[in-house]
Amino acid sequence: MAFDITINGKAQKVEARPDTPLLWVLRDHMQLTGTKFGCGIAQCGACTVHLDGKPVRSCVLPLRAIAGKEVVTIEGLQSKEGRAIQAAWEELSVAQCGYCQSGQIMAAAALLADIQEPSDNDIDAAMSGNICRCCTYQRVRHGIKSASKKMNSKVAKSDASIEGAQVV
Repeated sequence: MAFDITINGKAQKVEARPDTPLLWVLRDHMQLTGTKFGCGIAQCGACTVHLDGKPVRSCVLPLRAIAGKEVVTIEGLQSKEGRAIQAAWEELSVAQCGYCQSGQIMAAAALLADIQEPSDNDIDAAMSGNICRCCTYQRVRHGIKSASKKMNSKVAKSDASIEGAQVV
């Protein structure tokens, strides 16, 4: 069956069964392999993508459920939050083996889109269920806090420069 879907801002047509998990559509039909298969039962977070801006587990999301919705994968993550998280991950060497990191980054970017200055509790709640076999949880938390600070300091600087501007 043919489905019209939007992946990373591009309208696409895919031939697949309606119950095909989005993960396999992305990996096998679209060759977008940044989204990883981990557990297959929505428990590990390796397959996290954004559906209309919210993090979802693509391993259990059937193709029929994404009609009319925008899917963003790690390859298409271009939001300011996504760029800030990716920069923090690189700067702080958050990843160890890296297998879970696309899912971690997608969950973290969604968190910062909702809460600009997340508390430890906010981070724990948003990131729970994203399993890292290397146990980089403290690095992940540090990366999220670093990205938040940098994003918010840029906003504060641009606001201050506007307030200090002279009108002529």
